[in-house]
Amino acid sequence: MTARHRLLAAFVAALWGGNFLAIHYGLEHFPPLFLAGLRMLVIAIPTLLFVPRPQVPTKWLVGYGLGFGTVQFLFLFVAMDVGMPTGLASLVLQASAPFTVVLGALFLREKLSVRQGVGIGLAVLGLAAIAFSRAQSAALLPVLLTLCGALGWAFGNLCSRLAAPPKPMHLTLWMCVIPPIPLIGASLLTEGPLAGVRALGAAFSLDGLPGLGALVYLSVLATIVGSGIWTWLMRRYPAGVVAPYSLLVPVVGIVLAALVLGERPSVTELVAAVVIVGGVLLGTPRPARVDPAEVVGTEEPAVPRAA
Repeated sequence: MTARHRLLAAFVAALWGGNFLAIHYGLEHFPPLFLAGLRMLVIAIPTLLFVPRPQVPTKWLVGYGLGFGTVQFLFLFVAMDVGMPTGLASLVLQASAPFTVVLGALFLREKLSVRQGVGIGLAVLGLAAIAFSRAQSAALLPVLLTLCGALGWAFGNLCSRLAAPPKPMHLTLWMCVIPPIPLIGASLLTEGPLAGVRALGAAFSLDGLPGLGALVYLSVLATIVGSGIWTWLMRRYPAGVVAPYSLLVPVVGIVLAALVLGERPSVTELVAAVVIVGGVLLGTPRPARVDPAEVVGTEEPAVPRAA
């Protein structure tokens, strides 16, 4: 992996880490379900108009949109709205990685190595420590909601893998077409038919600019720019070379939350964070051995099969 591409991977991790700060400010101006649906709607409209539909089975496209785009963000946004700290949310959501490995073993019959089992065990141990710490202050519910979001992300990962799209970016964009209907529908039922409309109208005022900026960040920078670069890197290099950079996301999220919002995680949560990141790293399947010349030196990048 060249130095330039390492910087690009780190840049995407920084964008995604800042994503949680954007959610925090967005939730100060929009109801959570409406914000989640609006984020996807902003991408869905131009996608329907200008991006060809990916050549994948409809069931996997819908499954990806429901798992990754709907369930994940529904629970994450609600969790942060009811008190999940911004930095901690960026960490707990990383449970999606061990969840994905476990679901792959259960439903796709993918072999689970001893190394992966140890990694998953460490990650679960770290998450349990955070849950126990939060339960002492009656703040367990936001952690559980965030874990539900991570589980939705994991199901989305499986559907994305089964879809095997020839053009992954097209699948990423068309995934955004699925969530607006269930998310905005849920917003109408639980947040009221006028709550989102009023918030959207207020966003175009001076006081609403932070909320509007958060929406732009979530839709354009975190989703289109971040996912676009990440997809390009994943097609150019083995997954095991690129994926570890995602471990920088909670680091960026926690640091930004501390600097901007003044959040201070407890000692238990910091130790648990190290255990979780180490567990996720161990639980990430090792890539198949690929000669670097075959990856970087060809016009059509080699994409090895997942371990």
